[in-house]
Amino acid sequence: MGIALILLAAGQGTRMNSDLPKVLHRVAGAPLIVHALAAGASLAPERRIVVAGTGAAEVAAAARAFDEGVEVVIQDRQLGTGHAVAQALPALAGFRGRVVVLYGDTPFIRPETLAALVAHKADVTVLGFRPRDPGRYGRLVTRGAALERIVEWKDATEEERAIDLCNSGVLACDADLLADLVSGLTNDNAALEYYLTDIVAAARARGLAAGVVTCPEDETLGVNSRAELARAEAAFQARARAALLDDGVTLVAPETVFLAFDTVIGRDSTIGPHVVFGPGVTVESGAEILAFSHLEGCHVGAGARVGPFARLRPGTELGEGAHVGNFVEVKNAVLGDGVKANHLTYLGDAEVGAGTNIGAGTITCNYDGVMKHRTVIGRAAFIGSDTMLVAPVRIGDRAMTASGAVITGDVPDGALAIARAAQVNRPGLAVRLMDRLREQKARRVKDAAGQDTAGQVGLRKDEA
Repeated sequence: MGIALILLAAGQGTRMNSDLPKVLHRVAGAPLIVHALAAGASLAPERRIVVAGTGAAEVAAAARAFDEGVEVVIQDRQLGTGHAVAQALPALAGFRGRVVVLYGDTPFIRPETLAALVAHKADVTVLGFRPRDPGRYGRLVTRGAALERIVEWKDATEEERAIDLCNSGVLACDADLLADLVSGLTNDNAALEYYLTDIVAAARARGLAAGVVTCPEDETLGVNSRAELARAEAAFQARARAALLDDGVTLVAPETVFLAFDTVIGRDSTIGPHVVFGPGVTVESGAEILAFSHLEGCHVGAGARVGPFARLRPGTELGEGAHVGNFVEVKNAVLGDGVKANHLTYLGDAEVGAGTNIGAGTITCNYDGVMKHRTVIGRAAFIGSDTMLVAPVRIGDRAMTASGAVITGDVPDGALAIARAAQVNRPGLAVRLMDRLREQKARRVKDAAGQDTAGQVGLRKDEA
């Protein structure tokens, strides 16, 4: 039996106090809607329908960036969840199978939970949970194992509000039955909205079965405010850290490490304190990421060492055993196996061959104000400290650059490039210059009127 998803993502989210649609606020570096789509993707659905409203173009772009096959329909007026599903149903014309309704602001439902929801034998199956504080959640009214109806808090009696089994909003139903039930919805309620939840009572009135699958509260965490967004971030990070620890990754101070939704780290790797992973990072087994490093859009090879205080930007590839040390930034660059760049260096738009050593203070001057240019460094080369590599430029295998060199032309294999002004020593000039500066400072302090008597330090031609 096929599966289709309808993901509701039309709301503005007024409690967010934001111009950004609610489902585009980010957790772990990804919009909420991406988390929800990723959860639904575990069911391998044939069809994926996103219902957008506020900021529809931006919501559609975010959804399709994750899944090009997403179909987007528009809910021009937000008249309730039943109305939203009704907008999606024409896009499922001809589909035969089970439809799962998800929400763009409920990002953390586990694949196992969704699989259980789909496998349930009832005609309509709802995902429920028992929160620590039921608050204003809708209540699931049951009789034995059967679900009788769902009542919204604002429409519930005191007896119904005492029920602790709450509605997540997520449900599964056969496509044809869902279309039939939704077509009969009315807005005869306190909010004058078309509630999708009313299909349960409608199904029961026809003698059909309705059931409940339950899950832990943290899976159904909805995000409607900045405070809830912060709680969602904390929940994601706690779950992701625990998963890494279970997979054999050492986190020296787990509570200080922040992971992205797609971070992949191999076993026997070690992650130091205060490391931040942006989206698109893969770390191979046995690597070490030291404290206060930031990684985004990069790949770190097995046994490589990064940090402390290193930054790997998108497009970075580190080979096996490569070292990127303190205050080194790498962007759109490939560093081969065993490359070492241990101190105070910028490598952008570059390719560095295996076994090369990059001295402290090296910079690839990759930007001319308009265009980016590439630097290529061969194998087993030695780049002297404080070398400026003015791209485009190529350094050959086993070549060297002298410390302080400004390299503007290619360096052949095995050659030593020296590109700096000749050193000139002026006897006694340092002493005379410092004496002159001290005299000037003394006059400044003595000037009670606060007038600026400091002038430039002048040296006679015979002194220079």
